Amino acid sequence: MQGFRLGSIFGFEIRIDLSWLLIVFLILWTLSAGLFPANYPGLSNATYFGMGLVATFLFFASLLAHELSHSLVARTKGIPVEGITLFIFGGVSRTRMDAEHPDDEFQIAIIGPFTSLVLAAFFGLIAYIGTNAGWSVVVTGVASYLGTINLILAIFNMLPGFPLDGGRVFRSLIWKYTGNQKKATKIASTSGKWLAYLLIALGFWELFGSALLSGLWLILIGWFLYNAAEAGYEELLIRTSLEGVKAQEIMTPHPETVNADLTLQDLVDKYFLSRRYQSFPVTEDSHPIGIITLNQVKDIPREEWIYRTVRDAMIPTDTGVTARPEEQMSQVLEKMQESGVRRVLVTQNGSLKGIITANDVAHWLRRQRDLGNQMG
Repeated sequence: MQGFRLGSIFGFEIRIDLSWLLIVFLILWTLSAGLFPANYPGLSNATYFGMGLVATFLFFASLLAHELSHSLVARTKGIPVEGITLFIFGGVSRTRMDAEHPDDEFQIAIIGPFTSLVLAAFFGLIAYIGTNAGWSVVVTGVASYLGTINLILAIFNMLPGFPLDGGRVFRSLIWKYTGNQKKATKIASTSGKWLAYLLIALGFWELFGSALLSGLWLILIGWFLYNAAEAGYEELLIRTSLEGVKAQEIMTPHPETVNADLTLQDLVDKYFLSRRYQSFPVTEDSHPIGIITLNQVKDIPREEWIYRTVRDAMIPTDTGVTARPEEQMSQVLEKMQESGVRRVLVTQNGSLKGIITANDVAHWLRRQRDLGNQMG
């Protein structure tokens, strides 16, 4: 996801995906031009806009609280959390690993809907007290909406379809009963796909019933849920397939290297345009000192290529783009994800032994699958 950094809360980086801006506009428009005028007639357009603005802000604050609860519990379980990203379909906590025990998975998953229920009760109580006390509908209307939307959020997230919170709770229960995380994930993912089919079907039903906007949203949410369910299971398959596998088993040995003092123009002409590779290890005196990718070169203005060198654009090895030959692939995958270049150099005693790219991992998994099918 692309976006920008908003700040940090409790040490968790908060990022806003660009798609989030679309949903902010849609919710603000729906509330200020539709819901609030229909429910509370007689107010000025400026008042409706103010109500919509506050309600939209507090809604996303509620989403953030939901995701923060997941992240805080994950942290107590020893699971590293990089941060939280808000995007068009809500939010997601970016963790470096999954729970290793079903009880931990259950607690991490259940806290989100519980937080939403607490928020629903809180805003519902404000609406109830305010209504009986004669407060302005500007306050009670916003509170009522937030109570309702948080209740809907809690109920929707508890549907038993992976990777929704309810799907993760469902997976944790099956995992605890069977002792098999892979089997539990497959069942929960299948449940997620069927839930996606149902949402898409309901979306088309809404479309035929002239509810264009809600129908489109149901279809989009169903489509997103289907892809997320499939991706979640594939991710687990990759991780379990790589258990016990070392970097040296997957790496491409003795990769072609480039000199750190090579100009970017020569790098492009003599390497990127004449080779099939998208990256090269960078060496100095036969020792690896970094890695250069085509994207790093593209970020530099073309007119500077004639005098800028590979050293100026490369990612140094001290930024975590190296691994040892005996290192487990689970750790290597984390480094590939963290580096942002999806590549690591395999080094030993200051010497370059190989390189691992996303293609290397994909090819290895494909061979294992083919061999498994033949053996089966």
